[in-house]
Amino acid sequence: MKQKTTQEAYLLLAARCAQAEHCQWEMEEKMRQWELDEKDIATVMERLVKERYVDDERFARAFVKDKVRYNKWGRRKVEQALWQKHISEDIRQQVLSEVDDEEYLSVLRPLLKQKRKTTKAQNSYELNQKLMRFAIGRGFTFDIIKQCLDGVEEEDY
Repeated sequence: MKQKTTQEAYLLLAARCAQAEHCQWEMEEKMRQWELDEKDIATVMERLVKERYVDDERFARAFVKDKVRYNKWGRRKVEQALWQKHISEDIRQQVLSEVDDEEYLSVLRPLLKQKRKTTKAQNSYELNQKLMRFAIGRGFTFDIIKQCLDGVEEEDY
């Protein structure tokens, strides 16, 4: 792979950021793959941030919205994914607190309803345990799961 100059790296990353949101860590990793030295990485990142191509808070907001609405992820799974992308703790907490419990409930209720139809269990206790494990795997917290399970059971009867 031919080594890129800082100008080439900047232009490629700016084009990439113009198409979709990316975080600083992703851009730094891409430059490391291109074997740029740390000084050049810092220079390019400084320029990308200054020109607002890269903004971790904006990235986190878009990421959370997409993962909750389209991938149907819960708070814990989204938080873990943001941690893996090296988003700072204060940005993670701020962005996740902006999503209200009603939105999580509106995502989880249909998921549990659908899963209930395809889950085999000998009694309601076993069924609820399987549904809880499923929802926990999706990253939802216990209190949200409990609210949804209580609501879904009431609708079934």
